[in-house]
Amino acid sequence: MSTQKTVRQSADTVEENELRLEQEKAEQIVDALNTELANAYVLYHQLKKHHWTVEGAEFLPLHEFLEEAYENVEEGADIIAERAQALGGVPVSGPANQEERATVEFEGEDVYDVRTMFENDLEMYGDIIESTRDSIELAENFGDHATAEILREILVDLEEDGHHFEHYLEDDTLVLEEATH
Repeated sequence: MSTQKTVRQSADTVEENELRLEQEKAEQIVDALNTELANAYVLYHQLKKHHWTVEGAEFLPLHEFLEEAYENVEEGADIIAERAQALGGVPVSGPANQEERATVEFEGEDVYDVRTMFENDLEMYGDIIESTRDSIELAENFGDHATAEILREILVDLEEDGHHFEHYLEDDTLVLEEATH
């Protein structure tokens, strides 16, 4: 590991950007993007945990669905981080900083039944969807249409995956009750 340490930009700072977005506006948008980024990684880790621990009669389709869901979240997080950097900011990247910055909370290390896990996931999706909508509105109000569009595309994936969780939580199932007891 190199002993030379040259900090090019301190965390929680926003430098002038080449996208010609005013500094004050860029700072507020980067702040919102870092919140979305932190939320995404809390959700990512919870989905990953559920991917590892899901079991039961529907194991395989749920395992595969959770993998797709956390991959969607990770892809969105990468896009958010790159946009924050393009606006002159430093994407929040450390786990402790992400946890501190997030407005959603990881359910913890315990393993729950599938229904509880999915209810927790759906609740977090709902909170993140609301937050993303607020960030889109902020970007639009500041004339940053590109950030708003990027977040809209991520929102579509969040809403679609959230809707799938909602379907999994419905009462109708092909699994017989006696098969689950």
